[in-house]
Amino acid sequence: MSLEVLEQLESKVQSAVDNIALLKMELDELKEQNGKLHDENHQLRNEHVAWQERLRALLGKMEQMSDNL
Repeated sequence: MSLEVLEQLESKVQSAVDNIALLKMELDELKEQNGKLHDENHQLRNEHVAWQERLRALLGKMEQMSDNL
């Protein structure tokens, strides 16, 4: 192999290593973001369930009122 071909290969390998490092950092950021979104989703689901329960309770009270009339 000539020195020029070896240098090209070295450059391509270094470029690939750099790209892999950047992709790993991006993956870590996306995993962190995904975790935050998962937590937020869980919280919103809990809030949704709480609202449903409150609405059911209010509807139950309204039905009781109409039954008493």
